Amino acid sequence: MKAILLLEDGTIFEGNSFGAKGQKCGEVVFNTSMAGYQEILTDPSYHEQIITMTYPLIGNYGTNKEDWESRKSFVAGFIVKENCDYPSNWRNQQSLSDYLKENNIVGLEGIDTRALVKHIRIRGAMRGIISSDDFNIKNLKQKLDEYPGLVGRDIVKNVTSKKPYNWDKGVIDVLKNSELKPEKKYRVVAFDYGIKQNILRLLRSHGCEVIVVPAETTAKEVLAKKPDGVFLSNGPGDPAAVDYAIESVRNLLGKVPIFGICLGHQILALALGAKTYKLKFGHRGANHPVKNLRTGQIEITSQNHGFCVDMDSLAGKKVELTHLNLNDNTNEGIECKKMKAFSVQYHPEASPGPHDSNYLFNDFIELMEKS
Repeated sequence: MKAILLLEDGTIFEGNSFGAKGQKCGEVVFNTSMAGYQEILTDPSYHEQIITMTYPLIGNYGTNKEDWESRKSFVAGFIVKENCDYPSNWRNQQSLSDYLKENNIVGLEGIDTRALVKHIRIRGAMRGIISSDDFNIKNLKQKLDEYPGLVGRDIVKNVTSKKPYNWDKGVIDVLKNSELKPEKKYRVVAFDYGIKQNILRLLRSHGCEVIVVPAETTAKEVLAKKPDGVFLSNGPGDPAAVDYAIESVRNLLGKVPIFGICLGHQILALALGAKTYKLKFGHRGANHPVKNLRTGQIEITSQNHGFCVDMDSLAGKKVELTHLNLNDNTNEGIECKKMKAFSVQYHPEASPGPHDSNYLFNDFIELMEKS
């Protein structure tokens, strides 16, 4: 069963189909994680993206009903070197191929993923179309030409929740089958720009009452809930296009402690007067080194973003650079003490990934305590 990937520059990769039949346009990107593919597939930040895994063997431990990071998968396609059809793991409930089929995700395997990743690193992330039911290049090119890409578009509206809800699940220890749910001491309103569920679990496990609100919620509506703190979540696409979110955060600054992650970091920076720009091929993986400029320590981090905050645009705005990416010296964290707000570009909640940066949730608790 054949499948094909056509890039906007005309490059073609042909391989085998697995998962669902169909075709989809998206931005072709790569992730360097060795595991955690189910969490990656259910991360809303990958909306309208065709993900290439750099690790050659994917699917060897299968999938299960617990390791979801949102209500559904929003990815446009999934590419691997070799898919494992015979997974072996005590938590396995379904093969990766069946999982993709059930969630209507087109998969492509059997191509030289090293060549694809090298091409993206040289030429930059680009639009592509993945297909397992139409191999006419002229037809695919026409559909790809009509796809607008991510820059300048608000795609947060496609992944955010439709109405507010309360979250009351804590972090689960799968070995002990126990859940960490301490007494609720702080009320946190979390903006859902495409929020990962492990962020919500960690907030609950740190003693927070968590109220999740849609991305278009106004500052007035948030303050009416009398929160001790506000959380700005991860999410997909161009942060500068989500103007309503930037406006809400701007009107919350200085009134309540704010903590942002990923897209939430970018939206906080934009609310503080910064500018953002698109990275050549983005940062996606669970092994990115980041330096904490306050302690000098190096954290190995989980990352997933294609846009970045321009630190020079924050000059003179009393915003401190707190974290730096050691691969390319890009912005990974900021703090504005005057406004009681801080954020990081990477994912301290991991899932998948290392736990070096879990301390940031404690920092948020301390900020709420002081306020």
